[in-house]
Amino acid sequence: MIQACIFDMDGVLVSTEKYHFEAWQRLAATLGIHIDEEFNENLKGVSRAVCIDLILAHGGVHKTEEEKRELAAQKNAWFLESISHINPVDVFPGVREFLTQLQMHGYKIALGSASKNAPLLLEKLQIAQFFEAVIDGNSIEKAKPNPEVFLKGAEALGVAPKNCVVFEDAISGVQAARSAGMYCIGVGSPAILTQANFCIQGLHEMTLERLREL
Repeated sequence: MIQACIFDMDGVLVSTEKYHFEAWQRLAATLGIHIDEEFNENLKGVSRAVCIDLILAHGGVHKTEEEKRELAAQKNAWFLESISHINPVDVFPGVREFLTQLQMHGYKIALGSASKNAPLLLEKLQIAQFFEAVIDGNSIEKAKPNPEVFLKGAEALGVAPKNCVVFEDAISGVQAARSAGMYCIGVGSPAILTQANFCIQGLHEMTLERLREL
């Protein structure tokens, strides 16, 4: 029985992925490392620290832990600069309508995102009021594909994992949801999100009726 829905942020509710990619690409370039969109697939849905490690390993560059923290801070500063203009118009089609339906019919709603900027984005998009719990990069120790973020979301909502549905667009996020024992609806290509129980192109395809059918 479905009692709760847990949503990832980037690529599910709003598109900030291009801004993340641009910031990571800019940071990598300062280190003499080239990353392309194919490599960027590895950076989706995981923590800033993991992204730094992946980029450094890709370029064969070594940095101290302090230097890594400085690189992460620089990337975040560039990212925040690029999203300063984001507003409610940027919410993906169907998001507000689906969240409203869930809320009106008593479903619990949480956010499960690796982004430490998730609360800020929810406020800028004016959809924070829909979420009873926000589990983000500030409140977890283990990044996706570890299921911690979703398990904490279920715990915060007071719902058993088996009664939660996760909406995810990243491979690591789908893996985390399935590891948590949750039904996972992939937002994107089924050829990429092969471990998702079902895939949609966006929340504009979702209704309560379809959710119950799935």
